[in-house]
Amino acid sequence: MTVHPLRDTTSLANPVRLILAAACWGFGTVVSKQAVAELPPVTLLAIQLAVSVTLMLLVVRLRGERWPGGREGTLLGRLGLLNPGLAYALSLIGLTQITASLSVLLWATEPILILALAALVLGERVGATIVAATAVAILGLLLVLFDPAAAGSLFGLAMTIAGVVACAIYTVATRKWLLTDSTFGVVLAQQVYALGFVLVGVVVIAAAGQIVLPASGVSAGAMLSAAVSGLLYYALAYSFYLSALRSVRASVAAASFYLIPVFGLAGGWLVGERLQPVQWIGAVIVVLAVATITIRGARPVQPELAPA
Repeated sequence: MTVHPLRDTTSLANPVRLILAAACWGFGTVVSKQAVAELPPVTLLAIQLAVSVTLMLLVVRLRGERWPGGREGTLLGRLGLLNPGLAYALSLIGLTQITASLSVLLWATEPILILALAALVLGERVGATIVAATAVAILGLLLVLFDPAAAGSLFGLAMTIAGVVACAIYTVATRKWLLTDSTFGVVLAQQVYALGFVLVGVVVIAAAGQIVLPASGVSAGAMLSAAVSGLLYYALAYSFYLSALRSVRASVAAASFYLIPVFGLAGGWLVGERLQPVQWIGAVIVVLAVATITIRGARPVQPELAPA
């Protein structure tokens, strides 16, 4: 048995990384709006991942990092098939059958699933304070995102929930195996697998004649939006998230997901969308709840035991 000690998480570095990851995911969603209006979702996902993989190749090369090695490293890289590969594919399929508001609300259950899986698989202890703060965060999120018109088919619900489950499993499995391999190398490996998975999907969908591009072609603005959102959503967000996940509990890291819709709303406000007062109240509640979880969870944790 090999002991893999966790670093002291009392510093601000890891909470800042988690906040930056949530900001990248939230703002990346806003940036991608122009692209998704002109590009089929699966095609957009392939472009975003291709841009991210290109940047990560450059970063890994410059830093002299390596591809994850060993049995656990190989499994760690292949988790990219699960997320962002399968998870985002299922989410996109589900989004065609349900409203965006319902989709976001369903994704808000992901941290709850991670809490349960982290307790079962990783043996993480979830105190009453974190459970209570999670409930408060969910309440704030409902105020931010509640839409009486949210609806969808059972198929769309099933696909979206399957995507949520895939992402939750990804976080717990990554936390279990993310021990000695370089963060950027892991991000690169996972996204290479994800890109391969998505490209196969694009080929299959194209062969079925289901990919339709605008008759006038794709605008330069849409392509720029696709590239920038790929950098934000995949290269930067996953690098920040996995860097923090090395040192904090999966249950604590998952709390940052509640901030994603808040940053998304903030990004929408910056480009001219107007928010209702109740949404601002909900956003404040979410931020305070996540701060409570992060501070409560930011304490030295016991070393884990992993197979040699």
